[in-house]
Amino acid sequence: MARVVLEGMRFHGHHGVFEVEARLGAPFVVDLELEAILPESDDLAATVDYARVYELVRRVVTGERYRLIEALAHRLARDLLATEPLVQGVTVRVHKPHAPLPGVVADVMVEVRHDRAADAAAHGDS
Repeated sequence: MARVVLEGMRFHGHHGVFEVEARLGAPFVVDLELEAILPESDDLAATVDYARVYELVRRVVTGERYRLIEALAHRLARDLLATEPLVQGVTVRVHKPHAPLPGVVADVMVEVRHDRAADAAAHGDS
């Protein structure tokens, strides 16, 4: 197993509970840690394609609206496990650096972890 990290992917999304967040949007930053089975060969087709992973994250963050970044993080984790067969576990961090809070906060972040084996057991898959 190896750990593949994509850190600091920045997108403009329309997530949040307030109507102004849905209308104007804000920056969101996503970090991924993928636990993957990596090949011994030097062949892109036999490994996790970072561009494909990036595109999945971009499509979800910019194309759909979530009221909670927790729901967004879970969706990303589930989609990554569903589409990347070499990924055995994923940690997703979604940052909302401009969260509308009544004080100064540098960042708001949610982290979720999904594991292929644990998720399959929880859903009765074999």
